[in-house]
Amino acid sequence: MSLHSLTPSTPPNPFAPSPPPPPSGPGSVIGRAQTSGPSEPNDPTGGDLLDAGTLVTIRPWIDPVVDDRGHDPRSRYVEIFWLGVLGPTATWLLRRLASGLEVKPDGYELDLQVTAASMGLKFSTGRSSPFSRALQRCVMFGMAHPLPDGGLAVRRRIPPVGHRHLRRMPEQLQLEHAGWLPNARSSDGSEEAFVRAHQLARTMLNVGDDRNVIEHQLRAVGVIAYVAAQVADNVARLE
Repeated sequence: MSLHSLTPSTPPNPFAPSPPPPPSGPGSVIGRAQTSGPSEPNDPTGGDLLDAGTLVTIRPWIDPVVDDRGHDPRSRYVEIFWLGVLGPTATWLLRRLASGLEVKPDGYELDLQVTAASMGLKFSTGRSSPFSRALQRCVMFGMAHPLPDGGLAVRRRIPPVGHRHLRRMPEQLQLEHAGWLPNARSSDGSEEAFVRAHQLARTMLNVGDDRNVIEHQLRAVGVIAYVAAQVADNVARLE
């Protein structure tokens, strides 16, 4: 099995994200990564042994609908609801890939071996290795798709968890998810609540708080999940 042998499928969601273009030719993302010069023919299972410092090009997956209304891969929503679907390793990998695109929006070269090591994983192109499985799961669940040139297009925003995944979650988690839906706002989701939360978020940033923890801090002071997520995301986009 290789990343190219998998058919990327985005879980059902109300934003109807755009499907990825079909990949061309066999081979996996890992198996077709390059260190320099043109790539050589690769084992379609992605089983080639690669030299240290092997690079793969990471590019943004442009999906206007999800890019505008989806969730940041580093958000609390993804941490709570996507973690059990993607798995911990794939979730952390997705966060790192998104962080790289935040610094270099047009794309960048990712060192696979360094990335694996920084996550506490041994780099291997074998399909059973944890790092390889994490990449495969990102593709399987529609978070990334292979590119014809051997790179990988990665979502910068994550769509809501689809119903087929949500219904497999514990009942308590399903009930919690309802609080994140726009049409399920309580009185705490009023316009005034958004204004207050935004003021709190700006104050937190002004005193030097990391914007990546603003959402958690808003929740800690009693802001409801949906409002905290939206305000933290809006503040991050304005920075």
